[in-house]
Amino acid sequence: MSQYASHNINSFNVSNNFIAVDDRSNILAWLSPLDSKSRHQDIQDRRVENIGKWLLQTDEFRSWSASGGGDESDNRVLFCYGNPGVGKTYIR
Repeated sequence: MSQYASHNINSFNVSNNFIAVDDRSNILAWLSPLDSKSRHQDIQDRRVENIGKWLLQTDEFRSWSASGGGDESDNRVLFCYGNPGVGKTYIR
């Protein structure tokens, strides 16, 4: 009996994996109709050198950056906020 149950579980997982692989692109398209890969490439191509460099030179940023220990347990996050269209996406 346990061999039969094990066989059914294994074949269910195999067929379930095939379904997930086949439907992956459909599910991703359903979740977001945006083509994130091409949007990312477009933004990367349109970036201009040194955009946002001013931010790295501010006393606030330097103080924030120097305050971390630099180890892997450092959980600091820099959150840039602003109105749509002000250029946050293009900061390098």
